[in-house]
Amino acid sequence: MPEPRVPMLPLQESRKRAAALGLNPQFAELSVFRILLHNQPVAGEIARTLTTLLFDGNVLDTRLRELIIMRIGWRTGATYEWTQHWRVARGLDIPAEDLLAVRDWQTAKNLTDADKAVLQATDDTLDHGHILADTWDSCCKHIKSEAERVELVIAIGNWHLFAQLLKSLEVPLEEGLTPWPPDGLVGGPDGGLAGPG
Repeated sequence: MPEPRVPMLPLQESRKRAAALGLNPQFAELSVFRILLHNQPVAGEIARTLTTLLFDGNVLDTRLRELIIMRIGWRTGATYEWTQHWRVARGLDIPAEDLLAVRDWQTAKNLTDADKAVLQATDDTLDHGHILADTWDSCCKHIKSEAERVELVIAIGNWHLFAQLLKSLEVPLEEGLTPWPPDGLVGGPDGGLAGPG
């Protein structure tokens, strides 16, 4: 496994810096924060945004959020994001077949209209830099509140940021984790299937 472009802090130092910022201690254990904590103010703000979107202030349906994240991980080839959020999503009882369906969501029979609307919004953002008008109208049929609509946009942007930083910094998975999926198929910039390797 290649070394990250910015070395990971020793675990004790990562814990110390996270504690000084008042961050969730679990963040200090993650490879990504062991790198981000080299810049404590930035790491603190990213951690607070993440905490809000995942736990404290989220209003967007968690299933939709995780499908968005998995699609971004797949489209960008961000192995860390795909692997970590596979675990998160399965912990939320989102069926494995639904998570795998994000790889080719347009033809998937097991995804709902709401799922497909937010996945199209995700693809629009990756392809065009914003959600297109028709896609927005489709999302609004399923996402009723203004707060949820704002969070939809922020969620796509946040996890796209994470995909970019994870890949740019070459953040490794935590020790003992195996990259998912074990079928050897990986995502990438073209959004299509690629073989093992």
